[in-house]
Amino acid sequence: MGRFQGRFSALIAGASFLISSAALADSRIFIIANQADGYGIDQCLARGDKCGASAARAYCQSREFAQATSYRRVDPDEITGAVPHAANQKCHGNVCGEYVAITCQR
Repeated sequence: MGRFQGRFSALIAGASFLISSAALADSRIFIIANQADGYGIDQCLARGDKCGASAARAYCQSREFAQATSYRRVDPDEITGAVPHAANQKCHGNVCGEYVAITCQR
């Protein structure tokens, strides 16, 4: 029985390592409207520029994630399902608003 208990405890240790690794790698992508703020943060996020890192990190932290691993502009065609439009939203050409994808990780 000693050998079985040793293998069993090694199996349990390996399983708990995998579970804890999966929990640490928990990430989620948030799609948000990229609204002009007057400070250029919207453009920093949309272009993925370094100046958008603080805004992306703050967004993730406000949703109980530790960090933002990426952020970029998203074409409405990339979004599955309908993109909601406000009744009073004005479109310019074929563009009815820009969206940003922020990937947050725990």
